[in-house]
Amino acid sequence: MIVRQFLHTDPVGASYLLGCGGKASGAVIDPIGPIAPYLEAAEQTGMKILYVIDTHVHADHISTGRELAEASGGKYVLHESADVTFDYHGVADGDVLELGNVTLGVMHTPGHTPEHISLLVTDRTRTKEPWFVVTGHTLMVGDLGRTELASSAEEGARALFASAQRLKSLPDHLEVLPGAFSGSVCGRKLSGKPSSTIGFERRFNSAFAIDNEADFIAAMVADIPPPPPGAAQTRALNAGRS
Repeated sequence: MIVRQFLHTDPVGASYLLGCGGKASGAVIDPIGPIAPYLEAAEQTGMKILYVIDTHVHADHISTGRELAEASGGKYVLHESADVTFDYHGVADGDVLELGNVTLGVMHTPGHTPEHISLLVTDRTRTKEPWFVVTGHTLMVGDLGRTELASSAEEGARALFASAQRLKSLPDHLEVLPGAFSGSVCGRKLSGKPSSTIGFERRFNSAFAIDNEADFIAAMVADIPPPPPGAAQTRALNAGRS
């Protein structure tokens, strides 16, 4: 298993290169900014990029996912429900992407956006059980993603509650690798620490800890911060609309 985390500050976000060094098979998740660092990291680790995955259609930055996929020869991946104007490799809940001895299990985790996915990552050389989960802007360290950027706040919160319950059913020891950290516009109480565990977040993440749907929706629709500048236009551009 090879994992490289890329932490960005303008905009704030986290990207990942991960995969199987032994089988030279990798994937990039949520690329931000110039594509050269991902191509260089893949070359340095001896991995071919088979998939470039956006966990969702972003509203806080222009994705370079399609550009990276074209440059690397990998497939560009979104959830099958993504409302975009271009062709892509659509995945559904329960699908598995193979990277040699590493697998990425797709979880549809809507709420921040309707098409959002998380990825359960397993290294089969060690165990058949997932080792960590890449959660994008669904579950972050200290908070959950805001819910009004791609739907009504209440509709998004209802979907996010169900997604949170699924994530809370995962083992406590499972690591959480999120798509953002403190300073991101996609959460409200984010930590500066860019990783955690399901168990720690279940205990100490105030939004993730809410078990009542009505209370959860009320919390998520209260005190919504201003949207990121140009959020609607950025999401439209990432969907292939000018």
